Amino acid sequence: MRRAIELARKTSLVEKSGGPFGCVIVKDGVIVAEGANTVLAHNDPTCHGEMNAIRTACKELGTHNLSGCTLYTTGEPCPMCYAACWWARIEKIYYGSTIQDAQQFGNFDDVPIINSLKKEIAHRTLSGEQILHEEAIQLWTDFSHSDSNIHY
Repeated sequence: MRRAIELARKTSLVEKSGGPFGCVIVKDGVIVAEGANTVLAHNDPTCHGEMNAIRTACKELGTHNLSGCTLYTTGEPCPMCYAACWWARIEKIYYGSTIQDAQQFGNFDDVPIINSLKKEIAHRTLSGEQILHEEAIQLWTDFSHSDSNIHY
């Protein structure tokens, strides 16, 4: 966690590349990847510390499946980063500060996102509307019957 804090301090206060978020991924007691928030440096809202670390870990380990890995992050993961941890099959998350801390000290908007996700998509702040359902289901049907139907 101390290494994650170092990364967060560097990216936010020295480089001014993004918010104070650093992340380290460990497997079998060895750091396999590091990441820091680079949202401002890359003009990419997905460049959170966890996302950058997960991308690096996947490249380093040659797999999209990070089972057996532990993630250390300076801030409780936002909904996007938590979902990425889930899909990467990270086994444990340790975090330093909470989403409420990020809201209090940095005016980050994770809480409204979390609250919106509790609603059906049509009733969320950023709403969604289903279209071309039959065509999308045909794609799923074709996929489910194909030989390359790989679940990840």
